[in-house]
Amino acid sequence: MERRLIKREFTEIELRRMMEHATGFDRDDKEGRWVIAVRLRRADWEIIVEPIPEEEVLEVVTAYEVTDA
Repeated sequence: MERRLIKREFTEIELRRMMEHATGFDRDDKEGRWVIAVRLRRADWEIIVEPIPEEEVLEVVTAYEVTDA
């Protein structure tokens, strides 16, 4: 995910802040993953996460800006 942060021009701190202020969530198409709806710089984004229960953490798989296309 670190390379994606650079490519998408936001930091880990911004990613954490987006998740703290999530606007919604839903199951992903891939079992065991979730889609977190967030906002960044007045744009809608989605963050794909996969819980790791034994470690009590969420692994961030990817994040991308939602477009109308």
